[in-house]
Amino acid sequence: MTSGDGGALWGYASREVWRRVKRRFGAGPRYRWRYSGRAPERILVAPPDLRLADPEVANDIYRGRFSFHGERVETGGRSPFQIVGAGLEWQRSLHGFRWLRHMHEAGTDLAAANARALVGDWIASNGGRISFPAWDPAVTARRIIAWLQHSTTVLQGAEFPFYRSYMKHLTAQIRYLRVAVREMPDGEELLRARIALAFAALALPVSASTLRSASRALAAELDRQILPDGGHISRNPNALLELLADLLPLRQTYSNQAQTPPEALLGAIDRMLPALRFFRHSDGGLARFNGMGATFADRLASVLRHDDTAGAPLLHAPYSAYERLTMGRTVLIADVGKPPPFDVSGEAHAGALSFELSSGRNQYVVNAGVDLYGPVEFRPLARATAAHSTATVNDASSARFQLPPRYRELLGAPLYAGPTKVVAERVDSDGRQRFIANHNGYLGRFGLFHEREIELSHDGSLVVGADRFYGIGRAPPRDNGKDAIVVRFHLHPDAGLFQDSEDRFVIGSTDADFWAFSCAEVQPELEESIFFAGVAGPRRNRQITLSFKASEIAEVNWSFTLIRAGSA
Repeated sequence: MTSGDGGALWGYASREVWRRVKRRFGAGPRYRWRYSGRAPERILVAPPDLRLADPEVANDIYRGRFSFHGERVETGGRSPFQIVGAGLEWQRSLHGFRWLRHMHEAGTDLAAANARALVGDWIASNGGRISFPAWDPAVTARRIIAWLQHSTTVLQGAEFPFYRSYMKHLTAQIRYLRVAVREMPDGEELLRARIALAFAALALPVSASTLRSASRALAAELDRQILPDGGHISRNPNALLELLADLLPLRQTYSNQAQTPPEALLGAIDRMLPALRFFRHSDGGLARFNGMGATFADRLASVLRHDDTAGAPLLHAPYSAYERLTMGRTVLIADVGKPPPFDVSGEAHAGALSFELSSGRNQYVVNAGVDLYGPVEFRPLARATAAHSTATVNDASSARFQLPPRYRELLGAPLYAGPTKVVAERVDSDGRQRFIANHNGYLGRFGLFHEREIELSHDGSLVVGADRFYGIGRAPPRDNGKDAIVVRFHLHPDAGLFQDSEDRFVIGSTDADFWAFSCAEVQPELEESIFFAGVAGPRRNRQITLSFKASEIAEVNWSFTLIRAGSA
């Protein structure tokens, strides 16, 4: 770590310490008079919930089985809010109350009574004092949205004392969030907090000025976080999916209440839906960049059914810094951008110039993705450059995310010391689609730039690529012992692999397209790998690698040639 990196990290750490001090001050004894007070008598409207629900989950919860974030806890008749030893993410999911949608979907008196009992448990154990993670602002925002969306289920058959308690504690949480949102870290959860406050201003009988204030704050955050091409500042496709699941119901709630939605809300949704489609592969899955894990098709469909924008997806996302090449049945999506801003890079990957390739209903070349519900110990492996279909120098990542211990507790694992400059150019001609991009993520440590050029033929049957390495002023690489290159092409675990009569690696399986890989300068090799983003968890897969020294071979040229199904 350079002295410059240390100074920047110290500044970020100092700011985070001050934020936590102010948050704890706001959560102190003053709570009883600052956030309590008169509560509205009723909820005017229950906003819709787009997230998919399963009545079987409601049955599991009734039996005391709570499965959140890849962890299952059996309560044995105790309140889940008194369980000790569960993982932090499990606790955050529990206190977030999104699982109320399963009770709503069940639609039975028993499910409603169980929902009411669990809300009562939370009020009894956490309603009278601010503690964490229950009152973490991000968790509180999710809980406010869930309590509003499923208030009809929770309050079904409720007696008046419970009704008044529910309204009192819901109102206290909203007042708390109005204060806490000012000290929240930047990113998706901050935007969701503004969404929660807008929901509250629409669903409860409040003054017109309160609604205007919530709408203005939401609009400002949308304008700041949603880029002109529809991407999110975190550069994570999953952020689009999660935020749209809240923004689309919010737009409908404005309409249901005969209120005019902020132009920023309408504009953001109109940009985000095409941006989400930008990341879709031929099989409907989302490309795995910067924190994206497995795609759950039904969850994606529940959002995209609201997309009434006409035409094909965008091919160029200059603000999000991605490129999409698509001809015929072939889709190639590439990351041609810098890491996202430090404050929103906690889930970002060191995947500069990586790409994914699909055709027909199958994916072929992929990034490893992330297991969102698995052990956190795997996250650094998934974020490393070696887990992406791009090049590494000296087995190092193009950006770093392992902070010194004194910073890790405060800041988590944001990306830092990555590419400060990425130059990308889109060049389409004669029916072919092509881009050229380079980054300086390896310049400071190894004196090398990495440049990648990829072209897709007019009919989508040929992908031609080149990876180049050079020093400042495009000087040839020096043999300094720090120029070991490995270019990786991770293969989807469902893609079969064999060698043809020309000793080319051929990727594909029965009833699917086949792609033959070749390289002119280096003999390709096959190695084991791991695909973290499987729907059922990590899976073993394979990768094609090109290994060489940049001082000996400064450029490698490779290609994937499509062989139609049945002709291999």
